[in-house]
Amino acid sequence: MRILDLTFKDLAQILRDKRSLLFLVAMPIVFTLFMGFAYKGGGEDATAEPRIVLGWVNNDPDGLLSQQLQRMLSDSGNFKLVELAPEAASEAFRNGDVAGALIVPARYSEGLEGSPMQLTLVADTASAQGQSLYQLLRKTVTRLLSAAEIARLGAETTGYPGDASELEQGFIAAVRAWSETDSASLIKIVTAVAEPEQAWYGNNPYNQASPGILVQFAIFGLVSSGQILVQERKTRTLQRMMSTSMRPWEIVAGHLLAMFAIVFLQEALLVVFGQMVLGVNYAREPLGTLMISVGLGLWIAAMGLLISVLAKDDSQVILFSLMGMFLFSAMGGTWFPLEASSGAFAVIGKLMPSAWAMNGYQNILIRGLGFESAYLPASVLLVYALGFFGLAVWRFRKMSI
Repeated sequence: MRILDLTFKDLAQILRDKRSLLFLVAMPIVFTLFMGFAYKGGGEDATAEPRIVLGWVNNDPDGLLSQQLQRMLSDSGNFKLVELAPEAASEAFRNGDVAGALIVPARYSEGLEGSPMQLTLVADTASAQGQSLYQLLRKTVTRLLSAAEIARLGAETTGYPGDASELEQGFIAAVRAWSETDSASLIKIVTAVAEPEQAWYGNNPYNQASPGILVQFAIFGLVSSGQILVQERKTRTLQRMMSTSMRPWEIVAGHLLAMFAIVFLQEALLVVFGQMVLGVNYAREPLGTLMISVGLGLWIAAMGLLISVLAKDDSQVILFSLMGMFLFSAMGGTWFPLEASSGAFAVIGKLMPSAWAMNGYQNILIRGLGFESAYLPASVLLVYALGFFGLAVWRFRKMSI
């Protein structure tokens, strides 16, 4: 009972301070909204043009061969043609307005009756995009010239090699036949349309921002509760309390319960805000969310207790809390997913208790896993809580000697 009395005393003292509400609720909500907008803004634009933007410079605008080439490129679905003047092709490529520019020479269509003329491609063929552009153009141009060759052979077979109309009709027929062959079922299509690639945060950027800020500000929220123990030492209230029948472990337990209650209250408010306002589906696995939140609250409360017994004054409480917040936030994946990092940073980061908390929340919110996915993260957080609690009790006993 005396443990609960001490706990309620700490809670009343913290909640009377309006600044505590600012750190516990207002600031986490503002930062959650900001980070969610940042993640969403950093994603790829779903409306971005999927085709290669190709500059089209046609010096043979009335020719049958050049007109057919333009139609084939447009119908292929690989290119978005942008008509350019000859003098603007190189500048458009240098400015990045187009991935490349295809220059059709004058009298290009005369190649239908004789040797084909060469096209000019302005592009960086050393780059991956330039190579793709070259290969796609090569395929289309090969089809075009093959159709022209078929038309010439057909005209020679019928005995009218010099008849221009016969060549043109044969060319058009060859192109049409080739197009129909391409659309036939020569290849079995298993997946006609690929599913759009989902963003790393799932369908909602707040799936990362909400638990990330929850973990980060839960650590910093310990400033208020940590200062209580410092004030008790300064006013010698703690020393008088230890001279009573209240045993040291009861004093530690009372302060720990108060810290846990504050952290868990903050977590609950931010979970409800995320669920109701931001559409973060914590309620998909409510017991899993509860298990991770309890483990997180116990770890942070135990760490807060250690900070409060180590700090000699209020400034050190703030300093240690800030150090803990930035260390565990930056290394634990609360600002960005650890999958995006590598090397020693990723290895160390995955060992952080904050990383286990984030992993547990992300199993539910992003990966769509079930209640059992919360077992391991919650267990690891409990182990960390016991470790920090043991250090805090050891330090507290040295203080009482």
